[in-house]
Amino acid sequence: MTYEQWGELAQEWRNGYLKFTREVAANTDRSKPYKTIDEHHLESLRSILTERGLIFPRTDDTPAELVHDGSLWDEQQIQELSMVWHRLNPWPDTCQGILDLNRMFSTCTLSNGNLTLLNDMCKYGKMEFTHIYSAEMFQSYKPSPKVYLGAAEKMGLKPEECVMVAAHLDDLKAAKANGFRTIYVERPLEERRPELKEEGFVDIWVEQGENGFITAAQKSSALGKTA
Repeated sequence: MTYEQWGELAQEWRNGYLKFTREVAANTDRSKPYKTIDEHHLESLRSILTERGLIFPRTDDTPAELVHDGSLWDEQQIQELSMVWHRLNPWPDTCQGILDLNRMFSTCTLSNGNLTLLNDMCKYGKMEFTHIYSAEMFQSYKPSPKVYLGAAEKMGLKPEECVMVAAHLDDLKAAKANGFRTIYVERPLEERRPELKEEGFVDIWVEQGENGFITAAQKSSALGKTA
């Protein structure tokens, strides 16, 4: 496979995550068991690697989670690869920006990633949020209102006292619909819904030429001390 093909594989994996979380967020069948992002990532990766002929599931009585000897990776390596999301590097401005925000507000992750993933990621990236919340705590995924409103309630705040900071406009639009104020931090190649830029629901906009979370912290003082 070429470098470009590996990039396509990674994007397919990422797109599968988005499809999965949207389906869970829209699902009203409470009898269906909840699945974490880590569980989804592993299942999705196995499926993609099989479809691309990079691993070969066994056809005999060997457990399904084991792969054929001709596969590119064995099961342990596939599981390790599926955990790569626990070891992502933050943007250069993120850690200092969080510390700047901490001087004025309580800060909190609100990610679709499960708690283990987020704790590992924050530790790996040295991101010192005051709280770590996950959609897993509310047994759904963004953009479900249960996630945004559940987080505000757990923080002991009204939605209008909360500010969602994100690099994705669809996330901010859902947060705004649930009463949050919003800060958009533009990141290269991150925006998946550019057509939302004209809808006017962003309270503070940090452009790519500015200094990311550091600028977000500087501008957030305009939102007041309750944010």
